[in-house]
Amino acid sequence: MKILHLIHKIQNRGAETFACQLANHQEKRGHNVKVFALFNGEANLPLDNEVFCLYAKERNRFLDFRAWKKLALIIKDFQPDIIQANAGDTLKYAIFSKKIFRWKQPVIFRNASEVGRYLKSPFQRHYNKYLYRNVNWVISVSEASKLDLLNHFPFINQHTTVIPVGIEKTKLDKPNLSEYKNAKNIVHVGGFSFEKNHEELLEIFKFVVERNLNAKLHLVGDGPLKSKIHSKVQSLGLEDSVIFYGFVDNPLDYIIAADVLVLPSIIEGLPGVLLEAMYCNTPVVAYNVGGIPEIVTSDTGLLIEKGDKKKFGESILEILDNPNRDQIANAHSIVLSKYTNDIISEKFIHLYQEILER
Repeated sequence: MKILHLIHKIQNRGAETFACQLANHQEKRGHNVKVFALFNGEANLPLDNEVFCLYAKERNRFLDFRAWKKLALIIKDFQPDIIQANAGDTLKYAIFSKKIFRWKQPVIFRNASEVGRYLKSPFQRHYNKYLYRNVNWVISVSEASKLDLLNHFPFINQHTTVIPVGIEKTKLDKPNLSEYKNAKNIVHVGGFSFEKNHEELLEIFKFVVERNLNAKLHLVGDGPLKSKIHSKVQSLGLEDSVIFYGFVDNPLDYIIAADVLVLPSIIEGLPGVLLEAMYCNTPVVAYNVGGIPEIVTSDTGLLIEKGDKKKFGESILEILDNPNRDQIANAHSIVLSKYTNDIISEKFIHLYQEILER
């Protein structure tokens, strides 16, 4: 089978990373796979082969005839059986290229978040309605993402399914944070964007550090709001307790060394970082948003209602004082049995075959 993956940008973000990992597994299973990014970037994505780029222009992303044509020429040359559009603007480019240049291959869209959160105007709703009317299938990352999609576009009901994100099996033998081995280490991994809710995380951490002066908060990631968060750290007087790392090649080195991983996001699909923490036997505390309650339950971690900063802080302190070993073991077992990429990639291939046989 020939598979063409579209990703939004050459950037270190969950959707792009998972698409490349998925492509690797599909290639290993004997399929011919290419990955094309709409927009250029400087990230080193985890793809065994080259990541190609359309060099689309972000300022023209609503009317980028040149990139639509370029995609059509790539499809004509490669002749893929399936085009999978992986989040971001990829569905837009795939559908308009297909409509204008009349190629026939089915388009699958991987819905990695909650689309309703981004529909702010009637124009956006009608625009997205057109796109979803012309897609062959939608793969949502969680049941919550699927339900959100169907709430806004119920006509897609017969053409959607859920396949979760997966993680890579890897050796866990390089724990970082050795210079903080005598501290209580709290780790957050995620880009500095409004969805990740860093400002509220700092308020939660302020509550924690006032009760455990030995606590340290390690922020792994980069993004447009990083300087703003730096300023808030200073305004809260947390300079000695919060450490910034920027983007790192292997966040597992930090996660495995943590006493707890925290995720107080306000929007999520199904965050792979929680699965990575469970794989590392690191306890988790997260807000009850998106698909998070599908993996964080009373058996696997601590789930907090969104906005309850006090409860979130108390839960962190609870784990720092007395981690629940049964939860940690259950979470690790579930990840190994359901959420590794060798298992997940097979689900994608089976769905492709079903679509092609229709």
